[in-house]
Amino acid sequence: MKDRVIGGIFVFLVTLIMLLPGGIVSAVVLAAISVIGIYELYRVYSLEKTIFAGLAYAETFIFYGLLYFEQDYFLLPFILAVLMILLVIYVTLFPKYKDKDVEKAFFGFIYLTVMLSYVYRLRSTEAGLMLSFFILISTWGNDVFAYLVGSAIGKHQFSPKVSPNKSIEGFIGGIAGAAFVSYIYAIFLKDSIPFRPIYCAVIAAVGAIPAVIGDLAASAIKRDNEIKDYGHLIPGHGGIVDRFDSVIFTAPIIYYLVELFNVI
Repeated sequence: MKDRVIGGIFVFLVTLIMLLPGGIVSAVVLAAISVIGIYELYRVYSLEKTIFAGLAYAETFIFYGLLYFEQDYFLLPFILAVLMILLVIYVTLFPKYKDKDVEKAFFGFIYLTVMLSYVYRLRSTEAGLMLSFFILISTWGNDVFAYLVGSAIGKHQFSPKVSPNKSIEGFIGGIAGAAFVSYIYAIFLKDSIPFRPIYCAVIAAVGAIPAVIGDLAASAIKRDNEIKDYGHLIPGHGGIVDRFDSVIFTAPIIYYLVELFNVI
């Protein structure tokens, strides 16, 4: 319990550093989190000491550089260039690496750099600081209410082979809880958020769905590779991927929902 409390404080402080300053500080912190996450995932795949790892670290900082300097036009070409470079390495060094190594290397970059970058993208929008907290509400609020509802009335397993402790009742309770907390949050900060409270509740509720999928996906990868945690950086919580697995999936959904409500 002591380790979990210390780890929770550590995660909370990192989250504040990640969101509060904005600008280059948030970009650098998120890039660093992505790099650590890539290292953890590549270690699972035994790629952490290969050329793919060094390349992924460099690609991550370049990608965030493009975001910081608002060069969005080059983002998709850069992602395609990453894939092409991986294939060049694969062909040039064949048969040192297998095709599955290329697939895992590319997956790691998309999973931990591109998807997590949506936290920074959302933070960079108008009212970005307040809107960024919807990511936390959707993930942490969902976790808390899913646990409470699941413990109280959970009877039907959601994904028994991946996470037998998660229930359908908890899944529904987590979504409802995230919506409720978001609605209250929006009422108290109505002058800082450009949406009506009901829209905010919808954003958090929809964002809570991929939060669950993200958690289960990370757990499935661990089961496939027979590991308990991705790392030991955070006491009582594991590694960066263990702690941010839900955020990775939630951030893109929240970002595009915010963009949608800005339009309509």
